[in-house]
Amino acid sequence: MGRMCKADMVDRGIEVERFQEALEVVDRNRKRIGIGTQSERTVHAVLKHFYEPDEDHHEIPIGKFIADIYRDKRIIEVQTKQLFRLKDKLTCFLEQEHCQVTVVHPIVEEKWVIKLDETTGEQRSRKKSPRKGKEYDAFPELYGIKGFLKHPCLHIKIVLIQAEEYRIPSDEGKYRRKGFERIDTVPISILKEIELHCANDYMQFIPYGLDEFTVLEFAKEAGISKYVAQYVIHILYHVGMITRIGKKANAYVYKVLDI
Repeated sequence: MGRMCKADMVDRGIEVERFQEALEVVDRNRKRIGIGTQSERTVHAVLKHFYEPDEDHHEIPIGKFIADIYRDKRIIEVQTKQLFRLKDKLTCFLEQEHCQVTVVHPIVEEKWVIKLDETTGEQRSRKKSPRKGKEYDAFPELYGIKGFLKHPCLHIKIVLIQAEEYRIPSDEGKYRRKGFERIDTVPISILKEIELHCANDYMQFIPYGLDEFTVLEFAKEAGISKYVAQYVIHILYHVGMITRIGKKANAYVYKVLDI
């Protein structure tokens, strides 16, 4: 993808085993309270147990907020969407002395859509979605907390996952798809983790060989939409990895800085 792809799991065997243990814990809870309490709740719960299996370190008060995970001066917040809602929390958490804060943001790279019978709850069909998520999809979300991205104690972990999306027949619902409503998304494996600890880590999102470019040229090389590319370039510019050097027609031209 980019210039510094360093973030694949170090010990795949151990990570897979720990993920399955987290999934089993959450699955037991889901069976007890019922599937679909909130559409993204299961993804959040599994990742929280994956990154901290000991529930004694979950939901810890820090100031006037509750941290998903707090252990040994390290805070982890799992946020599946709307990262801008973390602004007040991050302001508080980053004021804590000697405290490191990690925001975990999952992206569904591969998804299987499972349709359930509304009466019995039994599976009616299971099909793989043609849509594939990419790590670049995190950037419209990162824009919501861009003011914190250069803070030395803030770390971002983009997690690419495989997931199953459960749907039931419905005539209503925010997530209606051809007569079906999404009721839950369940992660089934982690494909890759991408960690951003400092500005230089963002270089991995710039495709090889691309040193000067417009938004459209970047979008083409990265295989993403112009909409997403605009956010990527905005963040790269914000953290100091690229600069503007002029215009081509009405489009800004950017250049990668030698850091």
